[in-house]
Amino acid sequence: MEGLTNFLPIIIMFAIFYFLLIRPQQKKAKTRNAMLAAVKKGDKIVTIGGMHGTIQELADDTVTLRVAHNVNITFDRGAINSVVSASNAAAPAKAEPAKTEPAKTEEASEEAK
Repeated sequence: MEGLTNFLPIIIMFAIFYFLLIRPQQKKAKTRNAMLAAVKKGDKIVTIGGMHGTIQELADDTVTLRVAHNVNITFDRGAINSVVSASNAAAPAKAEPAKTEPAKTEEASEEAK
């Protein structure tokens, strides 16, 4: 019984470290890995160094970004910090129908005078 009371503060300290440090870090790593696995061609991203670009090609461990017109840079997939906007390849944008004004008749043009 005396041995257990000697180790009780150490056990409590480990529990506090687990819930305040280890568990949140594991959750953050899990969400980051999910984000890195979900990136796809056309996504706009920001790298760890602050470089903004659009994904042009994906490989298992590398990503090619277009950062300017005809400027492509290859990064390690782990260099992606965040996804700014996902590509809309799955859901194409709907084109709005063009609004045209009705043709004016002679009566309408005479009333306007």
